[in-house]
Amino acid sequence: MSRLLQRVASSIFKQTQQLGQQTRLVSTQQSSAPKGLQQFFENGASLPEQTWTGRSWKASELRLKSFDDLHKLWYVLLKERNVLATQREEARRLGIDKSTWTNAGRVRKCKKSMARIKFVLNERQKAYEEAARLSNGSV
Repeated sequence: MSRLLQRVASSIFKQTQQLGQQTRLVSTQQSSAPKGLQQFFENGASLPEQTWTGRSWKASELRLKSFDDLHKLWYVLLKERNVLATQREEARRLGIDKSTWTNAGRVRKCKKSMARIKFVLNERQKAYEEAARLSNGSV
């Protein structure tokens, strides 16, 4: 039974590594992104018009990403949260009612995606620890 568990854990670990190696972020180009404080304002405006945004990342999609891709995505989401926090503060400063601030959904999507990244990384850590434990022979 111990050998079976060891094989299963090893197989899961290998599959996770292979999937991570197969999926890479496509865009690696450097853009002419704004520098300094301007990067915390969307399209150069402190309070841009409402834009349509997609959904948050699913855990099943994140499981297919490599560690490096998840790391990059984490910082993209963190920057997005900072942009949204800047907009929220600007709206507060201008006396705009909270109910009319249109980006609350985007904040939720960022937080949810970031929580799912942490969940996926925790799954990988547990699988690695279990595989290491089984490979050492301590059941």
